[in-house]
Amino acid sequence: MTSPSPSPHSGSPAPRRFPVVVVGAGPAGLTVGNILRSAGVDCLVLEAESREFIERRPRAGVIEEWAVRGLERRGLAGSLLERAERHAECEFRFDGQGYRFSYTEMTGRHHWVYPQPLLVSDLVREYADVRGGEIRFGVRDVALHDLDSDRPSVSYTDPDSGERLLVHCDFVAGCDGARGASRAALPERARISRHDYGIGWLALLAEAPPSSDCVLFGMHPAGFAGHMARSPELTRYYLQCPPGDDPDDWSHERVWKELQRRLRAADRPPLTEGRLVEKRVLDMHNYVVEPMVFGRLFLAGDAAHLVAPIAAKGMNLALNDAFLLGDGLVAHLTKGDSTGLDGYSEACLRRVWDYEEFSEWLSEIYHGTSYDDPYRSGTTLARLRRLFTSPAAAAAFAEQYLGTADAF
Repeated sequence: MTSPSPSPHSGSPAPRRFPVVVVGAGPAGLTVGNILRSAGVDCLVLEAESREFIERRPRAGVIEEWAVRGLERRGLAGSLLERAERHAECEFRFDGQGYRFSYTEMTGRHHWVYPQPLLVSDLVREYADVRGGEIRFGVRDVALHDLDSDRPSVSYTDPDSGERLLVHCDFVAGCDGARGASRAALPERARISRHDYGIGWLALLAEAPPSSDCVLFGMHPAGFAGHMARSPELTRYYLQCPPGDDPDDWSHERVWKELQRRLRAADRPPLTEGRLVEKRVLDMHNYVVEPMVFGRLFLAGDAAHLVAPIAAKGMNLALNDAFLLGDGLVAHLTKGDSTGLDGYSEACLRRVWDYEEFSEWLSEIYHGTSYDDPYRSGTTLARLRRLFTSPAAAAAFAEQYLGTADAF
């Protein structure tokens, strides 16, 4: 397979070579890079943005316990374990009441809240400053070449010199999201499945202390609302809105009026309000690329799949991909064992599809009361009540919410 972008011209500098080129310095790419460096395998990470940008870019913050333990086993969880908050329960608010769901009491497992920018800062520091990995920030016009051969390569424009550079490698880890060079290089045989929910979420970051010690989910006829602590001073909120809505149409007063209304519970205090430092509209959709391997290109993270933030699964899927891919690459490059790489796509997609299905199920719980459909509202409320009256239903939800089900 050859990228649609032209190969570098013959006058470019002599190409360098790395066993692995990682495209994208998010959680997936940096975790793969760290796993390789820990095993003594050289790699090059290419990132279109600056280091300052990726360390501040607002993203998800919920990490499942199995993912934390995976980072810990690879020496990548030191700061996380010191600074992250452990959550033991969540709260559903509907019919004007609050209902606590204590999943740790039921399962012994936790959720960890650690904003993605902090994790990325930890990972890039470990990769570049501690383990001596090579990384280039601010690169432009990345293109992948000859991925179906045994001599793939990656070209890019150096941001300082403006030179077009070529890097030969054995494998490319495509961790650069849905709009990156890895997706642009996919062949026609790639199958991309997509699901649109037909709703939007207004994502908000407020300079206000959390109004609860746990995540809040508000199901209201006017639409869903969510509350997620980010730090003692910052809180993430979500408000259901029409897809494509203009964030500027949501004034400070309108936002807080809707949050107070949709998250109101008679037995709980009102929300603590504060200045809104971020407003953006997310159109809720999922996609999955199958397979996740094309020749010497291995996709990971958002380059391979997206699960809407409905279930807070995205960063966890990216880490699962990275663990499997990093370990598989190390086994192949140091021991000649290709088992992990051969089974990579199938192993990743088992968890991907499980999380996609849970996201779709949870969307109906979150949004089912807001469609002006009495039948749909009635069945949604029946599902919610079942979580608090049926031990079997509660156990099934906890298993999916925490991601503890075994893949098969």
